[in-house]
Amino acid sequence: MDAAIQSAIDAIERDHGVRVLYAAESGSRAWGFASPDSDYDVRFVYVHAPDWYLRVFEQRDVIERMLPGDLDVSGWELRKALRLMAKCNLALNEWFDSPIVYRADEAFAMQVRQLIGRHFQPARALFHYLSMATTTHDEHLSGDTVRLKKLFYFLRPILACRWIEHARTQPPTRFAQLLAAPWVSDEERGWIAELEARKALASEGDREPLPVALRPWMRQQLERFAAIGPRLASKTDIDETMLDAALQRWVSG
Repeated sequence: MDAAIQSAIDAIERDHGVRVLYAAESGSRAWGFASPDSDYDVRFVYVHAPDWYLRVFEQRDVIERMLPGDLDVSGWELRKALRLMAKCNLALNEWFDSPIVYRADEAFAMQVRQLIGRHFQPARALFHYLSMATTTHDEHLSGDTVRLKKLFYFLRPILACRWIEHARTQPPTRFAQLLAAPWVSDEERGWIAELEARKALASEGDREPLPVALRPWMRQQLERFAAIGPRLASKTDIDETMLDAALQRWVSG
């Protein structure tokens, strides 16, 4: 699959006249709990030639391609990415901590990671992950049987909330790092490891009974972080000088 992904990135650069500065896996494969039949979700940041930025009217700033083999390739133009980063866009932040990187200008990736740290907003991030967990809980985990995939789509944002509560930084993309944090109990690690082993063998649509003890635990987590969120720092000032410097460097480079 790596060869197909590299070929897709090359084709995007050629067809659109852009330069891909960074491309990585996102979603369950990056998180570390993909099912055997999970899609590939490739996300990238690209830059146009300097003349593109001198037009009166803004142009399309997204490139998307669906390719055979469950390969979803989607990217954001650099200026769009920087604007979203300034607002603490958690999806973008996660791309730059992905353990599966397909292409990267390392100097660019390092600069972006510094910008992510500078513009991280704990309250905004916690409510983002809490919203993900709440939606998954209400829409997919209320029945007697559940898809194991959806259970992990609840566990990961909950552990991300816990990371933000204690560290006040961008949570790691990898689920294993969230699970290894000192504020996760050995008991929690134990039953989550059992669920991980079962999920690794399950297909996307497989359903299992929800462990009885897990339902009150899930409700407690949602209630806890709903109460904690308002106490976190709500906003970070945008450093326009840093953002402009990044745009100018990579457009001219």
